[in-house]
Amino acid sequence: MQLVNATRDELLKPLQVVSGIVERRHTLAILANLLFRKSANTVSFVSTDIEIQITTKATFGVGDDEVTTTVGARKILDILRALPEGPVSLSLKDNRMVVQSGKSRFSLQTLSATEFPVMQTSGEQTASWKMSQKAFKQLISQVYFAMAQQDIRYYLNGMLLVLEGKDLIAVATDGHRLAFSQTTLEHAPKGGGQKQEIIIPRKTILECQHLLGDGDEPLELSLSGNQIKLNFGEVELISKLVEGKFPDYQRVIPKGHKNTLIVSRELLQASLQRAAILTTEKFKGVRFSLSNNKITIQSTNAEQEEAQEELEIEYNGEAVEIGFNVTYLLDVLANIKNSDIQISLGDANSSAVITLPKAESFKYVVMPMRI
Repeated sequence: MQLVNATRDELLKPLQVVSGIVERRHTLAILANLLFRKSANTVSFVSTDIEIQITTKATFGVGDDEVTTTVGARKILDILRALPEGPVSLSLKDNRMVVQSGKSRFSLQTLSATEFPVMQTSGEQTASWKMSQKAFKQLISQVYFAMAQQDIRYYLNGMLLVLEGKDLIAVATDGHRLAFSQTTLEHAPKGGGQKQEIIIPRKTILECQHLLGDGDEPLELSLSGNQIKLNFGEVELISKLVEGKFPDYQRVIPKGHKNTLIVSRELLQASLQRAAILTTEKFKGVRFSLSNNKITIQSTNAEQEEAQEELEIEYNGEAVEIGFNVTYLLDVLANIKNSDIQISLGDANSSAVITLPKAESFKYVVMPMRI
């Protein structure tokens, strides 16, 4: 029974969308599979890892039959990638999915669709709003790199999203640095109107970055129970939320640092990349020395080798010496696109704040390091 007639690229596009979350190792065999549903000419593909579910649709179905089955995600994706461009057909024969293109033919095992754990939308919708894909992607791209990885404080392994009135705030921290980004929605969200705070898992945020476009195409987000749902284009992404209380980020952001300087992002990034070459693997420390109109950046390693970089800047504040983990600085410089950044410092024991000149929408706090 023939199910699909399409070109290789037409079939590859939806499969690439849903395959990103499929883990290579799983507790359940069915999680390695995609759920394939066909109703007349509409074909939908669904993937899940129990925490996240992605669904996408395409209209290349053949015949009026309604068919539901599951097939191994990696195998079908690898086969399509290896095929030359041209027509491809999918058909079902004796509980096998047959992929055929030109003189190539592949017969894949299927598992019953009844075993596939489809996520249901939970609870009543508490808020929903629309924004462009570009705006949401930009918001998360300014903070995602500060999320923790596999921290026992599980609530740090994700991104805090705060919805209050028309303000949408994203915050991420791993306990050593914190990134804050804010945007304003065109229209107030639908729902109760109360302030909402949710923690979106790390994997969901990384997947959003991968799937969202850089244009003004619409994105609809909705919250219900312990889930967030994103709808954009032909894609629906549902994710469970992380339970727990996120740290009070407003207390972490220092206010009133008097020593402020503005520096070219690219010049500072290049200097730090060079200084990082002579830091030790474990101890990624660089020393900043600020004096009149000059920053000196120094690093040393276990072999007593030294690097020194000097940058001319406009600075008339106090002389400050302070150490930082160079990786934390390079992360932020790689993810903001402005030509200049502003750095505010207290003393050697106070966290530094990196912002964008004349803008309150982005803040990055990085703890000092003893060197």
